[in-house]
Amino acid sequence: MTSLDLALLYLLAAVLGVVVFRFMKLPAMLGYLLVGIVIGPNALALARDSAGIRYLAEFGVVFLMFVIGLEFNLPKLRSMRHLVFGLGLGQVLFTIVGALLGNMALVMVFSWVGMSWDLSWQAAVALGAALAMSSTAIVARLMAERLELSSEHGQRVMGVLLFQDLAVVPLLVLIPALAMPSGSDVWWGLAVALLKGAALVGLLLWGGPRVMRFWLTVVVRRKSEELFMLNLLLITLGLAWLTEHAGLSLALGAFLAGMLIAETEYKHQVETDIRPFHDVLLGLFFITIGMKLEGWAVIQNWHLVLLLTLFPLAIKAALVTFLAKVLGATSGVALRTGLYLAQAGEFGFVLLSLAAEKSLISPEWLSPVLAAMVLSMLATPFIILYSDRIVMKWVASDWLLQSVQLTSIAKRSIRNEAHVIICGYGRSGQNLASLLMQENIPHMALDLDPDRVRLAAAAGQSVVFGDAARLPSLMAAGLARAAAVVVSYHDTPSALRVLAHVRDHAPQVPVIVRTRDDRDLDLLRQAGATEVVPEAIEGSLMLASHALALMGVPMRRVIRVTQEQREARYNLLRGYFHGADDDDIDELEHERLTSVTLPLGSRSLGSTLARLALHGMGVRLVQLRRHQGHAAPLNDDTLLEEGDTLVLSGKPEALAVATEKILKG
Repeated sequence: MTSLDLALLYLLAAVLGVVVFRFMKLPAMLGYLLVGIVIGPNALALARDSAGIRYLAEFGVVFLMFVIGLEFNLPKLRSMRHLVFGLGLGQVLFTIVGALLGNMALVMVFSWVGMSWDLSWQAAVALGAALAMSSTAIVARLMAERLELSSEHGQRVMGVLLFQDLAVVPLLVLIPALAMPSGSDVWWGLAVALLKGAALVGLLLWGGPRVMRFWLTVVVRRKSEELFMLNLLLITLGLAWLTEHAGLSLALGAFLAGMLIAETEYKHQVETDIRPFHDVLLGLFFITIGMKLEGWAVIQNWHLVLLLTLFPLAIKAALVTFLAKVLGATSGVALRTGLYLAQAGEFGFVLLSLAAEKSLISPEWLSPVLAAMVLSMLATPFIILYSDRIVMKWVASDWLLQSVQLTSIAKRSIRNEAHVIICGYGRSGQNLASLLMQENIPHMALDLDPDRVRLAAAAGQSVVFGDAARLPSLMAAGLARAAAVVVSYHDTPSALRVLAHVRDHAPQVPVIVRTRDDRDLDLLRQAGATEVVPEAIEGSLMLASHALALMGVPMRRVIRVTQEQREARYNLLRGYFHGADDDDIDELEHERLTSVTLPLGSRSLGSTLARLALHGMGVRLVQLRRHQGHAAPLNDDTLLEEGDTLVLSGKPEALAVATEKILKG
């Protein structure tokens, strides 16, 4: 198989795997792992795990650590220091120590029965370090979907995940040192590696930010995107090369490069530019990890795989729960934190791969451990989905706490009649509450950020802690007596849940929903929203009204024009002509404008607008301009002529179909 054949195979398999897993709403990382298993030498044997591929895949880890360094935020770390260095440090440290002690116990047990246990203490430490990691990608996404990032357990989970990201750096130094042959050399090598790392990190952090800011400014002034990208790759790979030749690891240098660039004003541009390299190469890394998984070995040792899946899940969940409880969390919050962090993580694969490369972990252990880690990650969405039921079953006091929470909400809202329920108390929610207070209109706000709720309630604001997407919270806030419900945050899935609850239990209550743009406008209206306020369109409408007023248009006419647009549900303003800089992932689902000019010989010439049936294709006709330049009326019986230009609005796929039909019939 040639290099081109191999590259095409990797690309085809990766695309198919990611599509399938995205369709099932699972992380793309699991798709890459499955692709590696399927095409690897232990399954279909379509590709081989060559040294060249592994070396290229290692750069995926390099760019992953670069992004972690880029996102490193010292003020955030300082504000969460109790969670990060308390719960996070305790979780990682006790997991590694637990793996070491467990290995020692197994050695003793096996020696008593006359058998040997072939896992060394160095391998146990490496294995414990790998199992200590949790999946930031999976957990953060699931908590964001459930609106739990600001909850008590959400903050603890994110604190632990932040420490795990930081802990990878010394662990990348520790594992190669553990691979040294003799016991004395291990500690000496570890001390030397740590001193090297500390000296290099100190030197780079001392003079690095000033040099980096100066150099990037020089490069940016050249106004060349190619030069900026080349320079970015040079810095990342250059520092990785420097740390590798210092006897450390490539990933450590990349992490330091990210930290240095994070201190400059070019951080966000760098993050955008590096993303393609990060995603593609990291995907290749996970494919190579999957290729190491031996299916037959997993089947033969299914009992070991099952044990390595269930036992670490249970132990890790119990450990995190215990530590969270000791550090002051309630039983319900502690158990939720433990359940959310029980799985293995992407950095676990990085550490396990490094340990296997240094021959710390034998091949007969590698496949079962990899399989167990993948299974634990696949189980995570289900564990989080049923976490409430698990907590309710095992923590009797959680029922009481939720009852107290609902009672406090009901107590605050019991005297309210014809009030406004504000879902979310961010900036928009607070501004709305201020205007309602000026007009003496009663209101009740629900928010999931405990710090924000505490500060606002202390200032006399009518806000309580509660999840607006849950029916009990809405009912406790007096949904049946409310005059209106306002969803002040732009989260469509949560807004849809609020709309479903209102439609089922209080259909007479109008609901106003805030959204970022017009992408979900029709979806929210169909779900029962009385009004949908798209920020992007409202902003452009207000901009236009100010411009019209400054140009001398009478204020009455300005107000009438803006009101007409609102009453017409922004039909004229929906969609826009996209340029080259608009074609990113977020823009693909937006409604856009395009123009189609009818050439001589077009099959649509002489047809009526009704015959085109554009609405049936999901496309609106915004304007029809004759070849003379004037606009024609948009009646069903209007005939199309040569040189006519049709301005269409719709999503890209629908526009492509409509354009094809207009031009070719």
